Amino acid sequence: MGAEVAFVGRSNAGKSSAINAITQRNALARISKTPGRTRLLNFFELGTHQRIVDLPGYGYATGPESERVTWQPLIDALKPRASLRGLFMIVDSRRGLKEGDEALIHWAEPLPIHILLTKVDKLNRSEAGKVLRETRQIMGDRATVQLFSVLAKTGIEEAQKLLEAWLDDRVFAAPGAEGA
Repeated sequence: MGAEVAFVGRSNAGKSSAINAITQRNALARISKTPGRTRLLNFFELGTHQRIVDLPGYGYATGPESERVTWQPLIDALKPRASLRGLFMIVDSRRGLKEGDEALIHWAEPLPIHILLTKVDKLNRSEAGKVLRETRQIMGDRATVQLFSVLAKTGIEEAQKLLEAWLDDRVFAAPGAEGA
């Protein structure tokens, strides 16, 4: 069975770049400037029984409508998996949380959610602090939030530690299941 962590977010929020930076694998997830390139659930094995799942972006995407309507059933099939430990939600810090983000947060409950406010290198320090405070206020205890930038290498280590913790099966093992 193992452990899985999903990466979700709007099209072109920086999901693939975040996955590559956090896993320290330059081409694990394919990066594209064209929104909607991820069209399936992509599972990446990081270690024995440790996977991340790259979901199609939501919001604007260039895929044909006939293809986009097939994405929701794929995403819905992910939620009941006992191996799913949490979601990294990728949000472009310049755009903030949008309506689709709220719907995804509601869908994911009660799973743990960690929001990466990406592309903070494009904001000044004051703007970055403001978006962080506002997002934390909006989310309350529904999600944890951090600033993140692949280019400036901001927040990568923090995200790596959380991913490792979520993928550690010992953390989620049932009482008395040690060594199982």
